[in-house]
Formats: sequence, C-alpha cells, structure tokens
Amino acid sequence: MSNGFGIDIGGTGIKGALVDLERGDLAGERVRIPTPQPATVPAVLDTVKAVIDQAGWDGPVGCTFPGIVRHGVIGSAANVDKGWIGVDLAQQLSEKIGHPAVILNDADAAGIAEMQFGAGRDRNGVVIIVTLGTGIGTAVFVDGTLVPNTELGHIELDGFDAETRASSAAREREELSYKKWAVRLQRYFSHMEMLFSPDLFIVGGGVSKKSEKFLPRLDLKTEIVPAQLLNQSGIVGAAVEAARVTA
Repeated sequence: MSNGFGIDIGGTGIKGALVDLERGDLAGERVRIPTPQPATVPAVLDTVKAVIDQAGWDGPVGCTFPGIVRHGVIGSAANVDKGWIGVDLAQQLSEKIGHPAVILNDADAAGIAEMQFGAGRDRNGVVIIVTLGTGIGTAVFVDGTLVPNTELGHIELDGFDAETRASSAAREREELSYKKWAVRLQRYFSHMEMLFSPDLFIVGGGVSKKSEKFLPRLDLKTEIVPAQLLNQSGIVGAAVEAARVTA
C-alpha cells in the first residue's frame, strides 16, 4: 500500500492525516489542532510540525494554503494574516520538518482529490470545483489538467466580491435560509456558467453535506453535483500532489 501525508491549513483548524494514495482515503486518524490566533508564519509553522509529529509521519508532505500559491510562494491572503504574502512556505516548511514540502492552493487540492477519486473521476471537458466555506474557493480542470490559482470566488458580482455575498459564511452571518441563499448561489453559478460554459460543477466545502437543501433550487444548464470527499478532500489532494512532485 502506498501512503502519503497531507495537511490542510484552515482559518480555524490545521488538519493532517496519512493518506492511502491508491484509494484516496485517509489511512490513519486525522489530527486537528486549532489554528493559532493570530495566524502568523512562525506560529502556523510550529502548529503544522506539531500535527505531523502527533501523526508520527516522517517524510515528504503536501500542504494546502487558503490563497494563491506560485512555486511554493504565497501570493495572496484574503482570509488569513497578511504577513503571509511573499513567504516561501515550501522552503520554510521543508526546513522545519527536514523533508520536501509541496504547497498548493486549498481549493486546487480539493479539486485534485475530487477529479482523481470523487465526483470528477473520468470526467473530461471543463470541470469547475467550487468550495463554499469561509470564502469561495475554485479549481478549474480542462480534460483533467488543473488551471491553478483561479480564485473565482473574488469575481465582482453586482458590485460585490462574490464570496462576501454567496459563501457559506455569508449565509451564516446574515442568517439566510437555504432558499434565500440559493438565490445568491443561482446568481453566482449563472455568471460562472456564462463565463466558462463548463461541463460540470462540483460543489464542496462542509456545507456540501447538506446539498439537498440548496442544489435542487438551482436552475442551470450545467450539471451540478455535490463533492464526494467532503472535508477530507484538501488533505487527500495535498498528499496526492506531494507524491506526484516528489516521486
């Protein structure tokens, strides 16, 4: 059995687990430590190492980050400490743990997992994974190839940054019913449909567990389905990408 290790850096928790790279499932217990506040670079690096140590892993890791990642360097930090911008996380984490570290955008990692093991498996054409959480993350695939760092949650819609109106956090913050939230999602997905003419939308994030409350309310030409790997997709995708890069 081939295993790897994935880490998912989130706004509230840093999670990591051993991943079965053949099945796309967790091969060990998931370790979660609350994200330090403030989420400075040294504090987060210490927490990531603590997750790895607690899991007993000694090898290369894949790690997600909620922002643009170019060649291991952080390019944006919409929902985390701005001190991350320009940080070479791949180099710093590698030095911290003594093994190669592969860094990628969190939605891209979720997309990799869904395309290889979940709702996007064996699907060609244009597939867009949309994660609804604190913000809106996106991953775009063309015939199975990732177009990284798309950040389509930040498109302007009706004068607003889309994720400030249509994310899961926005629904909770404004205490919207699923019916009212679906009106905003309809506007967002219709706009995405107009821009990209995708063959498939896959909706992820924790709220995808309740997809029956809002997906049937959407009227789109494009097929839209819930993600299958749910909250472990980031960990799985990170581990898969690390194994590919460090092979």
